Amino acid sequence: MISAISWVPKGVAKAVPSVAEPPSKKEIEEIIKTGAVEIYDGDCEGGGGDMDVDDSRKATEVAHASAAAEVLGMDSDDVADALAELKMDNYDDEDDGIELFSRLLGDSYYASNDMDPYLKDNDDNDSEEEEDMIIKANDVVIVCARNDDDVSQLEIYILEETEDGAPNLYVHHDIIVSAFPLCTAWLDCPIKGGEKGNFIAVGSMEPAIEIWDLDVIDEVQPCLILGGISKRKKEGKKKRIKYKEGSHRDSVLGLAWNKEFRNILASASADKLVKIWDVASGKCNITMEHHTDKVQAVAWNPHAPEVLLSGSFDHSVVMKDVTKPSHSGYKWSIPADVESLAWDPHTEYSFIVSLENGTVQGFDIRAASSNSGSESKPSFTLHAHDEAVCSISYSPAVPNLLATGSMDKMVKLWDLSNNQPSCVASRNPKAGAIFSVSFSEESPFVLAIGGSQGSLEVWDTISDAAVAQRYSPFSSKRKTNFVV
Repeated sequence: MISAISWVPKGVAKAVPSVAEPPSKKEIEEIIKTGAVEIYDGDCEGGGGDMDVDDSRKATEVAHASAAAEVLGMDSDDVADALAELKMDNYDDEDDGIELFSRLLGDSYYASNDMDPYLKDNDDNDSEEEEDMIIKANDVVIVCARNDDDVSQLEIYILEETEDGAPNLYVHHDIIVSAFPLCTAWLDCPIKGGEKGNFIAVGSMEPAIEIWDLDVIDEVQPCLILGGISKRKKEGKKKRIKYKEGSHRDSVLGLAWNKEFRNILASASADKLVKIWDVASGKCNITMEHHTDKVQAVAWNPHAPEVLLSGSFDHSVVMKDVTKPSHSGYKWSIPADVESLAWDPHTEYSFIVSLENGTVQGFDIRAASSNSGSESKPSFTLHAHDEAVCSISYSPAVPNLLATGSMDKMVKLWDLSNNQPSCVASRNPKAGAIFSVSFSEESPFVLAIGGSQGSLEVWDTISDAAVAQRYSPFSSKRKTNFVV
């Protein structure tokens, strides 16, 4: 499944990403501690006393191989069968008459590599692979948070336009993460120095927030971890957990990077807290406790970057000025659990929230009151889907164009003009239950879609006749001819 999608601005990614150095012994130990690979400890429940040393060793070898296979996405049963076929127990007993060096034609000697047909083919393949690794200035880069067969990873996709104008979408590289990813946020804060970077923050089922460098391939550890568990200790049947200073205590459900104050990242968690992090220092600066249940989403106001929205399972949305964290803020009551929320990029006064009951509500903050006893009514209530509306996305360059994605497997486009929503187009992208939709910043009609099927879908919405007719004045802002 794909749980979250983030776009990387064009031209930001390195043309040729760096390759990470192999992990040190210390880094490997850290990976094991995170639980990405479970190491078999040799203990066996029930009848363990009847197992001899050799049997125990064999079981341990198979368990280690299976654990590694699972991380690499292989079938652990196949690995166990393969080990059995090798019959390593009898390795030392093999017939001494076996020739180590065969005399088959395949062992022919060639005076140079150019004369070897096998190496020629390999050279051609290598050159094609090297070309695929180059990220061109016009390539579109999309990051997907994905979980499949117990392997959690980030997939970095390239969407390119071929010579004949057809789109080509492929995975450039992937990053294995330590836990089931739930949310992502791209950021360019120069964590490693310089003026800007190319990083992705990942919230997961764990309390830590991992930040990965997208310009590095084969990295095994994030370049920065915000919060997390510092120590686990088992005392009898109970487990004691010690958290790092400022850490969340439960899953991180939502992330939002502040584009104006580029070192600032907001996080929402199942521990009912909202936190403000300084990624330059790696520390939590502010913790806010204004919700009474899980906090599902956070969003910065693009027109007033110190203003943050948060939405919760306590059936409320709260707006706060983070420069005044002690202020109670402004609160809106809503009829169901919050799934996602977004500010209207074309006005500083409006935001929308999508709910578990299939509705989307719009609000005008000018009608807000800090008085907890007063109720601010929504500007509109839209019965958008038959099931939970998991994700919403405004087009950044086309006013009032909104995309919604739902558990009912549908993606819909809405015109929100005059607070009177009307459906412009709808589509079943065959992605399963939809968990994430996101418009491109640079190609405002291009929508990325991810769901339970685990495949990334890209919809050039202007190719829909109704969308083209409704938004023809904005079609000049289309910067791609992709129709995927």
